Amino acid sequence: QVQLAESGGGSVQAGGSLRLSCAASGDTIRRYCMGWFRQAPGKEREWVAGILPDGSVTAYADSVKGRFTISRDNAKNTLYLQMNSLKPEDAAMFLCAARKVPCAVRGASYTYNYWGQGIQVTVSS
Repeated sequence: QVQLAESGGGSVQAGGSLRLSCAASGDTIRRYCMGWFRQAPGKEREWVAGILPDGSVTAYADSVKGRFTISRDNAKNTLYLQMNSLKPEDAAMFLCAARKVPCAVRGASYTYNYWGQGIQVTVSS
């Protein structure tokens, strides 16, 4: 079983950048597809980005494509999300998640096995 812990959230002005990290423990993330989700108050949890276990393939929601970059360092057991050109509508609780192999780079939230607690991102206009 893998435990996940996000860090790097906070408040930023529109147009700014943040880098989220998701540190894993209890197992190696090499066994998992990884993803980032977000959930704003009153809205459903939204898939943001995904990455295969070896990092060879990534995918993004249309709303963040070209602005966000998902990456992973399996040696450090850590997942990242670089967020640039942030918009007020990006504000949400961001959560990292892990899916056991075999897995696809995209997936609905119910397909993920393990979740972090989430971290808040606030974007002011």
